[in-house]
Amino acid sequence: MISEIANRIFDRVIADYHVHDQIDHPIDNPYEGSTLEHLLYLKCWIDTAQWHMEDVVRNPDIEPREGLYWKRRIDRQNQERTDTVEYIDSYYLQQFAHVTPLSDATINTESPAWAIDRLSILALKIYHMAVEAERTDVSHAHQESCQAKLNILLEQRKDLSQSIDELLAAIAEGKKYMKVYKQMKMYNDPTLNPVLYGGKK
Repeated sequence: MISEIANRIFDRVIADYHVHDQIDHPIDNPYEGSTLEHLLYLKCWIDTAQWHMEDVVRNPDIEPREGLYWKRRIDRQNQERTDTVEYIDSYYLQQFAHVTPLSDATINTESPAWAIDRLSILALKIYHMAVEAERTDVSHAHQESCQAKLNILLEQRKDLSQSIDELLAAIAEGKKYMKVYKQMKMYNDPTLNPVLYGGKK
């Protein structure tokens, strides 16, 4: 099941990142470049670095210039995240290119890759909520609250994992079909963002 593979890779990425716990530490992707596993590792590494960028920029004492620097880095990182999701969807489009949808096949509300994107973010939430639940410098109430949230996150991961596996199986059987819309983000495009091309809003 792809969800089992993805969850295992995402947990590995987060563990690998926290060996050094540095946003700019180089990625050491252990999977061959042409594989889905390579894309999954890359996707979660991008998410993990962005998670920590988001922490940094929320420092109430951050200098405005540094805050702007991190905001722009987050924008670039988010574009890389979106691009990687679309690479994963391209993988699946190719994977299912031979499948002829049934006459009553339906479309899903999101593509497989965007569901996998949610799974990657869930892995990060689970890791960091577990850290909070295990802290010894906080009240017992804090620990209990975080453990309760962690239990919900783990249930979410189980449900989402099952849904992803069922979606991919349904596509393979022709019961559902993929139709991927590129995100067409405008804010990073100098030809589409009025502020960047000098036009009026």
